[in-house]
Amino acid sequence: MPAAERSPAPAAGATGSRRSGEPVDWVTRAADEAVRHAGEGNPVTCASGASPSGPVHLGNLREFLTVHFVADELCRRGVPVRHLHSWDDYDRFRKVPAGVDPSWAEHLGRPLSGVPDPWDCHESWAEHFKAPLREALAALGVEMEEVSQTELYRAGTYREQILTAMARRHEIEEILARYRTKAPEAGAEQEERFPFKPYCRQCGRDTTTVTAYDEASTDLSYSCSVCGFTGATNLATQDEGKLVWKVDWPMRWAFEGVDFEPGGADHATPGSSYTVGKDVVRVFGGRAPSFVAYGFVGFAGMQKMSSSKGGAPTASDALRVLEAPILRWLYVRRAPKQTFNIDFGPEVVRLYDEWDALGRKAADPSKRDAAVLAWERAVGPASGPLPTSPVTVPFRTLSSVADVTAGSAELISQVIGHVGFAHDTVADLEPRLSRAMAWTDEFVPAEDRTVVRSEPDTERLAGLGERESAWLRLLLEHLPDELEVEPVTTVVYGVPKLALGLALDAAPTEQVKADQKEFFRLLYNLLVDKDRGPRLPTLIVALGHDAVRRLLTVA
Repeated sequence: MPAAERSPAPAAGATGSRRSGEPVDWVTRAADEAVRHAGEGNPVTCASGASPSGPVHLGNLREFLTVHFVADELCRRGVPVRHLHSWDDYDRFRKVPAGVDPSWAEHLGRPLSGVPDPWDCHESWAEHFKAPLREALAALGVEMEEVSQTELYRAGTYREQILTAMARRHEIEEILARYRTKAPEAGAEQEERFPFKPYCRQCGRDTTTVTAYDEASTDLSYSCSVCGFTGATNLATQDEGKLVWKVDWPMRWAFEGVDFEPGGADHATPGSSYTVGKDVVRVFGGRAPSFVAYGFVGFAGMQKMSSSKGGAPTASDALRVLEAPILRWLYVRRAPKQTFNIDFGPEVVRLYDEWDALGRKAADPSKRDAAVLAWERAVGPASGPLPTSPVTVPFRTLSSVADVTAGSAELISQVIGHVGFAHDTVADLEPRLSRAMAWTDEFVPAEDRTVVRSEPDTERLAGLGERESAWLRLLLEHLPDELEVEPVTTVVYGVPKLALGLALDAAPTEQVKADQKEFFRLLYNLLVDKDRGPRLPTLIVALGHDAVRRLLTVA
């Protein structure tokens, strides 16, 4: 993924200030804070971090996108900025998840980067979960500079900081102790706490207990409770462990000069990592970055999601049914502290409708407001918009046609042309067409799917009443030779009018409205064996003359 500082031609002056009169949202305010932290005219570092201990789900995605939108806003202003992402792949492997060979328990306590990939497709457990997220982030237009904490620790990058932490460990412990909620038992002997945790040289696990530290030699003695190894690691020359989390995070703020970094709401509570880190970071000569806490992201309508095996859905899962700008929009249109759900059920159709309506609003400069600003951020990063379909067809239309055509892209394309959306090739409908096909196939419950009858319902046809027979006869007589959705709609709604001696374009009476309901139910019964289904004109256009006549005619 492209790394490094981004600095396009200034949009609002290289000082980082925004143009007056512009709409303001949470991204604007967070960017302002980042500039103030860095100082006017200075480069800004926006940081994110994640532990690749499992699939990076849509809740974790908020970490990446919150930073991305702030960095992207600064980029639009012409401010030199970098989105620095730390992979916490030097964290310990904590548990063997369901579906993984239980023998992987052998690796508990080892760094994620040192645990083999049980699926045997990447070099480690950590890389197995980084790879799909990298691909999804690229599709979302997220550019970031990636660093591996395994590589940095093992390269000795933090030796000076580790020695500082050990030399000032009592000061660090005083800070941590102030935030502990559980007081030590009276009279109990207090063991010395150390801010550094070694990985065992013999078995590679962090199941170690520090027994002594020699200030002069910087030898840290320890024992391992699993393999029984006892020995020492020299902190000035060897790189065999890491700082504990509540010391590690503020150390990196100071080391990288972080100006903005978000975190889950739990990180901002009393005694949490950010709260404690604001004090610990001073030990390393730094200060805490500007911070926003983000709320929970929930999920619904995902019972059929296969790739996550019943777990929380990932960005890759979401991008199967949501265009990249829409997924970005879900995260940018709300302040980070607001919680929300991503619903993969029927709400997807309404979500696309809302997105399309916002796009039409955004086309009118006089209507530019905070909602349109969110749309502008969502359509793509400062480097340019993300791919969208050259011909925009409502998602509900595409999914409806995909349903009744059994997902054939070519057939869908033909029907879409007939229902009023002219296009040259199937490619003109992408990427939305693929999303509609995937959603229909994977997320629409079987009971809600439209299955066209393979044979006429001869029993129902033989028992038709006089009015019902007349309706079907009139429909078949008046269907146009070229099935287009508008004239077919006129006929379908007009048949009950004709049966009452009215013109096709006559205003519907109460009797006509009642007859239309019965007629529509009859058509659904005979075509798809249900009382309701996709819009009848679309269904008839999709089926074509031959199929409609065969299913509606008594043999």
